[in-house]
Amino acid sequence: MDMINSFIGLTFQLSVPIVLGALCGTIAERGGIILLGVEGMMLLGAFAGVAGSWFTGSAFLGALCSIAVGIFIGWLYGLFCLKWKAQQSVVGVGINLFASGVTAVMLKAIWEAEGMSESVAAIPNLTIPGLCRLPLVGGLFKAQSPYLYLTFLIVAAVWVFFYKTKYGVRYRAIGDQPFAVQSCGINVNRYRYIAMMVSGALAGLAGSYLSISQNNLFVVDMTAGRGFMGLAANIFGGWNPIGSLGAGLVFAVAQAARFYLNDSAVQIPSQIIQMLPYVVTLVILLIVGKKAKGPEALGKLVD
Repeated sequence: MDMINSFIGLTFQLSVPIVLGALCGTIAERGGIILLGVEGMMLLGAFAGVAGSWFTGSAFLGALCSIAVGIFIGWLYGLFCLKWKAQQSVVGVGINLFASGVTAVMLKAIWEAEGMSESVAAIPNLTIPGLCRLPLVGGLFKAQSPYLYLTFLIVAAVWVFFYKTKYGVRYRAIGDQPFAVQSCGINVNRYRYIAMMVSGALAGLAGSYLSISQNNLFVVDMTAGRGFMGLAANIFGGWNPIGSLGAGLVFAVAQAARFYLNDSAVQIPSQIIQMLPYVVTLVILLIVGKKAKGPEALGKLVD
């Protein structure tokens, strides 16, 4: 029973950046913007969190720095795609490459080190008395980051916005028929800019989880493909916030399994164990990708 609780707890810990990354894709692509830059946005958020925590001495302020950087990058992403009509997939790849390079350079500039930063103040985990002793689900309430519970709230908030508000209905319509929505006098690009900044904020938040909650330092390229896993989870979840949560948990199970396979009596090459989450991602995309139907106007712009 303890092992099951531990596995469930670890799964939820590992799911946070993937679910938040999936929500980034859900929010942006529901409005018709292709968002391939989640990985880079998360990496910039991770660096900003550590830098903010380093200079201020506060992990909370570090998290706010991550969110602020994410909002700025989201706005910049929208500027390139919406105003300057740049090819959206190329912009996403460019953000990923830029983030990988600039964080390595800034790491050297601030800490005069290569590979990783010095340790900084981190956000402590929480244990909820009583609930942590529940069978099966006790791991959900034992030594968990506040980010996990915040992620659940964000998923619920996005779902309510999409399906229970008139603005959410308008926004989903923009992803399918932007010209029809524009003909009703609605400023399509304003919605898209706001959506990109919200997506950026969530990407920054996901990055800060990796650097100042799950860890207390920045490591070069520490996102390690979680942004791409998030995009895959978004597709697997059908561009739905609840679906993204479920898909993110599936990918997190594959990640959590690595730790238990490493400790198992069966001798499995470490390279194969490390590959497991990425193989699962590719297999799910191969199975689901052909049948997945995204927003009809994905990648289409209006004047």
